[in-house]
Amino acid sequence: MSVEEKIRPEEFDKELERLMSENGEKKGKKKRGGKKKKIFFAVGVIAVIGIAGLKFMGSRETKIPMVATVTPQYKDIRNRLSVTGPVSGTDSVDVVSRLHAEVLEIPVKEGDRVTKGQILAVLDDTDIKKEEQIAKNDYELAVSTFEERDREAKRGYEKAVQDLKTAQANYDRTKSLYDGGSAALVELERAQNELNDARRGTESFTMKDGKPTAGDSYRLQIEKAKFDYEKKTEELEDTKIKSPIDGTVVRVNTKVGRFADQIEDNEPLFVIENLDVLEMEIRVSEYSIGKVQVGQEAEISADILDGDTVKGEVVSISPTGEEKGGGSTERVIPATIRITEDNTALIAGITAKAQIVLEEEKNALSVPVSAVLEKDGETCVQAVKENKIMRIPVELGVESDVEIQIIPKDGAELDDTVPVVLTPDESYQDGMEVLSVAQ
Repeated sequence: MSVEEKIRPEEFDKELERLMSENGEKKGKKKRGGKKKKIFFAVGVIAVIGIAGLKFMGSRETKIPMVATVTPQYKDIRNRLSVTGPVSGTDSVDVVSRLHAEVLEIPVKEGDRVTKGQILAVLDDTDIKKEEQIAKNDYELAVSTFEERDREAKRGYEKAVQDLKTAQANYDRTKSLYDGGSAALVELERAQNELNDARRGTESFTMKDGKPTAGDSYRLQIEKAKFDYEKKTEELEDTKIKSPIDGTVVRVNTKVGRFADQIEDNEPLFVIENLDVLEMEIRVSEYSIGKVQVGQEAEISADILDGDTVKGEVVSISPTGEEKGGGSTERVIPATIRITEDNTALIAGITAKAQIVLEEEKNALSVPVSAVLEKDGETCVQAVKENKIMRIPVELGVESDVEIQIIPKDGAELDDTVPVVLTPDESYQDGMEVLSVAQ
């Protein structure tokens, strides 16, 4: 018999009315005044209610416990990791200059969009032009000297070859005479020495591809002079400081009249960022990084969004960790979230919060985390069917901050029509009668 069958509201009201009527008939007796009468009357009413309740509840010694229940719901459930980090452009370039030259012109300002190769600043090129001209002259002189030495080598080699031929012919004739007894040994030795000297003369030349050329020292002089000339040419080009990428000027740390290589706190002259696509630089705890993967979705929130969120995606995870800092022994792993929505209110340079979706299940049967009970190595929920406890074993799926997916086991039936105990108790046994109070 259910609680509703034991206590019928219409019978309870009739009994209460009868008891109240009997109490009213006694008013004609001796009256007691003041507040005491009202207090006693209130107590009497409470007593009447209690008597009526006991009458219809019977004389059972065991009270029926009231339990708070919730009904499972089918919904999309997500397990998320919360992280924070600064927002920046996808490409960020610090523009610097090592030239000790005065800034003459700055045709851009912070917030200007620029294209690759666009001029950001113009420096005084007077001294560098002179240095470039000197380097050019040195290079041309080195080339001219090499060419002259090259011509001399060719002329000298031709003479040395001719001298070798002459010496060889003289030696051959003297040897013939010596063999015939017409020349002395000293004459043969003299011819031999002249031949050896002529041969060494041809071997003293530097040869390249079988041809005589100027010595390597002259070639090295050309290479050094060319390097110095090219360097000065580059420096002259660098007096016009240009943007290396398409982007937006987010910082200008110099002024007209300052020297390009003298910036306070070693700041760059300009900072250029590609703000068309924004990214968040985050650091994930070593205890959570195993759940984070490239390609996972994220929801980005920030004060500037005024309660809205934008979508993002994990695009990179560092292969190495680093110290968290602050005296902690915990390690963190740098990662990057790219904002995938266009035309958002996000801007670079602010701190935002991201919720990375680690796991997601669509249309999952879910309950509050508190509704799950683990007992004797088994996970279950305590359902209430016909005002009686029924334990239903379940498997757990995706868990969010407050809810968790439940999957009935062993063919058990559980859906969004069966309430479960919000805070289950191990003392509740199957078949135990309870009064369900929906939350």
